[in-house]
Order: sequence, then C-alpha cells, then structure tokens
Amino acid sequence: MSDNIFTGTIPALMTPCTPDRQPDFDALVAQGRSLVDAGMSAVVYCGSMGDWPLLSEAQRQEGVARLVAAGIPTIVGTGAVNSREAVSHAAHAAKVGAHGLMVIPRVLSRGSSATAQKAHFSAILAAAPQLPAVIYNSPYYGFATRADLFFELRAAHPNLIGFKEFGGAADLRYAAENITSQDEEVTLMVGVDTQVFHGFVNCGATGAITGIGNALPREVLQLVDLCKKAAKGDVNARRQARELEAALAVLSSFDEGTDLVLYYKYLLVLNGQQEYTLHFNETDVLTDAQRNYAQNQYQLFRDWYASWSKELAG
Repeated sequence: MSDNIFTGTIPALMTPCTPDRQPDFDALVAQGRSLVDAGMSAVVYCGSMGDWPLLSEAQRQEGVARLVAAGIPTIVGTGAVNSREAVSHAAHAAKVGAHGLMVIPRVLSRGSSATAQKAHFSAILAAAPQLPAVIYNSPYYGFATRADLFFELRAAHPNLIGFKEFGGAADLRYAAENITSQDEEVTLMVGVDTQVFHGFVNCGATGAITGIGNALPREVLQLVDLCKKAAKGDVNARRQARELEAALAVLSSFDEGTDLVLYYKYLLVLNGQQEYTLHFNETDVLTDAQRNYAQNQYQLFRDWYASWSKELAG
C-alpha cells in the first residue's frame, strides 16, 4: 500500500449544479480533470466542499464512480450522519477503485464521545483495509482526535497513514509535535488554506488539501512548491512563500468560514465557469455585498500576482 496519494496539492472538489439543482457529474469530472492536468496530484470528493450533507448516498457514490472511471486519482470523504452510511461510502470507494479515504468523525449523535468515535473510525477503516486513509480533524465536526486515539487506531488499522488538520495553527503544531513526530511514516496534510506555510515549514506537512486551489490552481501549486523549498532552508523561497501567502490571505480565509462553498463557487463563476452559479438550496446565496467584496479581493490578488510574477521573472 502506498501513501503517495496523500502528498502534493489536492483540491477538495465542489459539486456543480444543473439548472434544476441536481449534481452535474459531467462538469464535476471536467473540473477534476482540469485540476489534475494543471498539476494537482489528486482530488477529494465528497468532503465539506462537495456539500456532502446536501447529497444523497447514491449521488455521492455516482460522483466518486464517475471520477474514478475518468482516471482521476480520487480520495473519498466519508462524512455521514451515521456510521452505517459512512461505512457504505468507504466500501464503495474500495469497490470502484478510488485511491484513498478522508475519514470524517461521527457527527450529531455521540459526537463528543471518544469511545463512539473510535468505533466509528474503526468501522470505516475496516470497510476498506487496502485504501490508505487520513483522519480529518476539524473543530467544525466537534471532535478533536488526539495522539492516543490516533495510534490506537493505527495499531489496529495499518491503512490509517495520516492526519488532515483543519483546526488552524495550534492544531497543526499539536499534530506535528505529538503525532507525526512520533512516527515518521505518518503523513500530515494541511487542511486549511490559511496555514500552508506554517504546515509545510514548521510542521513538516507532506501535502495540502485546498479550497482556493479550485479557482487558482497555478498560484496555489506555486505556493506549495515555494513552501517545500523553504522547508529545506531556501531563503528566497521562504520570503516569496510569505509574500504569496499574504497576498492570498483574504481569499484563503474564505476556507475558514461557513460560506466557503458559496465563495469558492463564485470565484469559479468569475473564472467563466457558469456551471458553478447555482447551489442545491435556493437560499444558499451570497449577499450583493459579499459578492462585491469577493470580486474586488479577487481582482486585487490577480493584479498583484501579475506584477509579482513579472518581478520574479525579471
């Protein structure tokens, strides 16, 4: 079993909608293909960015199957309101030939119980023992997986090879200090766009799962590349990575808010991808003020990046 799927830069795909607000799987596959062609190492589907709570089990699994059939390296999110459905997604991922699992904690029912979470994680990992998997740690799911539970699970399930940390700078440091530094074979994925530099340079991350990378793949790939070089002591790369991350800061910060999918779909619309105009719920829309702000910030970054790139090239 290889953990290569959890290295590099991996966008968390959003689910485009048809005019009747159903999943547009043709557009989903096209987006996945374009991002991999741009240099992304894989895609995640269906995580929070894919609106998993708004899709049926069958819809999610069709999206996974379509991506895999198209030859796109695919990591499957297992988010569900009960362990039975989460197990179904893991088993389906293995059946259709997906490449990895992003294991999401149990939500709502007994979500704060470490005992319940251990059983939940174990059932998912056991359902696809040949698929490399990372646990998705996020404050939004209401449960923090700590080192003792992680290594209990890893001892029983060798396919658990890593940790995706969405909790921010302090949680990334905890993961590096207490989990990945304990076992060099465990990989750490940066899970939030605002912490790419910190994750790679200070915490030894091997990959990043990105939201803003859906709209700005070239720029995010460049940021990750600079961070990898900075982690090896490259002084110029360190400075450039800081500059690029600072310029991306506002757009990256959308990843931390409840409207992240609304914002990142809108950025794709600004890129000309009209298939991302709609959301599954009619009421899930940005306000006029939010759209104006996003558009202005997007243009500000693009203008800065054009000048910055010329300066680097010169």
